[in-house]
Amino acid sequence: MRIGELAEATGVSSRSLRYYEEHGLIRSERTAGGWRDFDPSMVDRVVMIQHLFAAGLGSGTIDQVLPCLDAPVEERNGEMERLFAEQAERLAAKQRDIERERETLQALRRETALPGATP
Repeated sequence: MRIGELAEATGVSSRSLRYYEEHGLIRSERTAGGWRDFDPSMVDRVVMIQHLFAAGLGSGTIDQVLPCLDAPVEERNGEMERLFAEQAERLAAKQRDIERERETLQALRRETALPGATP
């Protein structure tokens, strides 16, 4: 499967697929003419990578998670669960920071509102 076909099958740009390959998230073989040739199994892998990015994981963390996802359940060692828990805590901390910033901004709006204006 050529890169354009993989892009079409997954809805992911060829540029992103080259990025994934550069970072070792997906693999391809090269044809005699130098074209990338992806195994059809890369479709599911790219979709999973998209889900992991959408969950806020970076490419380094995704690189650590993918081998866990590839392993049979009985061979998993809890590393993926640990990484997911760390990411969930990171997002919770970010959410707390955003809420604190929002509350500060709301207080500033109240304090600086023109008389008679609704903040």
